[in-house]
Amino acid sequence: MSNSGWKFDNTYAKLPKIFYHNQSPESAPAPKMVIFNRSLAETLGLNADELESSPEIFAGAKLPTGAKPISQAYAGYQFGHFAMLGDGRAVLLGEHITPDGNRYDIQLKGSGPTPYSRGGDGYAALLPMLREYIISEAMHALGIPTTRSLAVVLTGKNVIREKILPGAVLTRVASSHIRVGTFNYISAFGTQDDLRTLADYSILRHFPELEMQKDKYLLLLREVAKRQADLIAKWQLVGFIHGVMNTDNMAISGETIDYGPCAFMDSYDPNTVFSSIDTEGRYAYKNQPRMGAWNLSRFAESLLPLIHDDQNKAIELAENEIASYWENYNNNWQNGMNTKTEGTNDVSELLDQMEKQKLDYTNTFRKISNNNPAIIPRNHHVEEALKAAEQGNFTVMNKLLTVLHKPYEEPEDFEQYEKYSQPGSNSCDYKTFCGT
Repeated sequence: MSNSGWKFDNTYAKLPKIFYHNQSPESAPAPKMVIFNRSLAETLGLNADELESSPEIFAGAKLPTGAKPISQAYAGYQFGHFAMLGDGRAVLLGEHITPDGNRYDIQLKGSGPTPYSRGGDGYAALLPMLREYIISEAMHALGIPTTRSLAVVLTGKNVIREKILPGAVLTRVASSHIRVGTFNYISAFGTQDDLRTLADYSILRHFPELEMQKDKYLLLLREVAKRQADLIAKWQLVGFIHGVMNTDNMAISGETIDYGPCAFMDSYDPNTVFSSIDTEGRYAYKNQPRMGAWNLSRFAESLLPLIHDDQNKAIELAENEIASYWENYNNNWQNGMNTKTEGTNDVSELLDQMEKQKLDYTNTFRKISNNNPAIIPRNHHVEEALKAAEQGNFTVMNKLLTVLHKPYEEPEDFEQYEKYSQPGSNSCDYKTFCGT
């Protein structure tokens, strides 16, 4: 693979052992490429032609030169309850350095069990990995910060869920996989030196301009809060519902991560929930901004020993930053809505009418202004693509991806697409699942 373009570094694997476990992916008996993201590969400075014909790399059957695979440790507040977690079905190959000097994690998802699998088998099925590929690429095209998908490959192994399914691995590209849950984990189980190490590493990785600042740990909280305020406002503005906003699914980089029970809203309803397990609506559309603040509070709690020696003073400083999150979120959302409506509508009244009349979120705003997307990954479109893929037909998915890559343009057959975009009568009952 000398001409593949990989240039690996492994700074995370140089951290203390509490942060990870050395873990090779399981070998795949019959790797087969399903979809390869040539555009992303070229952006990363990789040899797309060589890698597209090398499914063994993306199945974990052959490691790229310089890779040092690990599974990362983290915890998380899952639906409000603390739990020890970690990469239960993923390995981080390392950090690829692009020709222009940018650093990206390259992770294999679905590559087999790890010490953090918690009784799971560590594998992934094909359709959930294709679903993450579709949604993450759509989010990128919409201009929303997100992890991305480089490839999905079949492994040649079956996985057992409700039925026997073809196993697959997704290659995920991220600025990093450092989560709020990573800080929760170190705060709970590590030393203060470990916590400082993680904070310093995070600053160097994502916020190097803070490195020499006196209050750099408080500023770390501030910068993470800014990115979350921007991210969640963008989710709200396109009707995206993440579905499982646990702290282990909140990246400090400000990228959307972990596309499990997520979907886009059709008819406007602030109470919309798509996750099959969110029976109380904790992560409903209307609650996402509040849950962002809740997660940041857990992040702040982890950082308190570094923010100030006096805990009461540290709490006061942290609370001010959480308040600034709300200010930033509200400004981002209002500015975004002004753009969506060209500043000509009373947004509150508009949303009230949309809810009462059960108007489609995306189509309504598109009729107001072409600043709004015409195309989103409609739930029934995604399901149609996955259903075809299950039968070995990837034409429907590829056509959908082509349209999703230009969300602000109306394709030649847009009239037919728009008609088809109207959801069925049971769309409000659409449910997604963790690991879907």
